[in-house]
Amino acid sequence: MKKVINTNLAPKAIGPYSQAIMLEDLLFASGQIAIDPKKGEIVEGGIEAQTSQVMENIKNILSAAEMDFSNIIKTTIFLTDLNNFSLVNDIYGGYFTKEPPARSCVEVSRLPKGALIEIEVIAQK
Repeated sequence: MKKVINTNLAPKAIGPYSQAIMLEDLLFASGQIAIDPKKGEIVEGGIEAQTSQVMENIKNILSAAEMDFSNIIKTTIFLTDLNNFSLVNDIYGGYFTKEPPARSCVEVSRLPKGALIEIEVIAQK
């Protein structure tokens, strides 16, 4: 059975998609960019601030599905500049207290709203 997951603690969808979809015990979260859900705008402060905001948005979506970072089994990171990889890695890694999930990381030419980073996740209850 498919269930839409939605929370006001993460940015509203900026297109025709859901924040996340739960299918049985799997959560498929749409890519999160660094939008502050209270202001509706990309956070300032460069890649570090954007990575932290993305991870907080993911945390809030997971929480709405009664999960946390330990439930994540796969992430995909999109960066507009792969030179930011180590900065992102340091912040990203701090959110995983147990074994980190499988991950892909790719450089892309552009992201919505001029974001520097986008992360999507798949989690399992």
